[in-house]
Amino acid sequence: MPIRSSRRTQALAFQGAQLAMAVPSVVAHRVARMALAGNNPSERDRREFGRMVAEKQWAFVQSWAAMGTQALLAQQAMAAGMARLWWTPWTMATGPALARQWQDAAVGVLGKGIAPVRRAAVANARRLAHTPLV
Repeated sequence: MPIRSSRRTQALAFQGAQLAMAVPSVVAHRVARMALAGNNPSERDRREFGRMVAEKQWAFVQSWAAMGTQALLAQQAMAAGMARLWWTPWTMATGPALARQWQDAAVGVLGKGIAPVRRAAVANARRLAHTPLV
């Protein structure tokens, strides 16, 4: 079967690339900040460390909620397709069409799941790029 790349697959790859570019700079900045803060972090450092924890939790919740919703929608679409096949067997879907439906469902769920995490990481990379360590 030839490999076809849909727009959603390309968008998912682009989001993954953005995430892969943003994460190392954010981690490097925050680890350096923790190392410089030592045992007695300043109020500014404590705010940043608290923000780090809160935004990770919020991105996780948003990601799981979006993935759950998208998975539910994909399951409903697949169930409707199965019902159509049950009532009209002469319109049997071909193997590649079913494989494409499964692939589109997986890409949709992954895309919805990565979006909140990518948004947070890219925003942090932009913000921390202009923030001095001390």
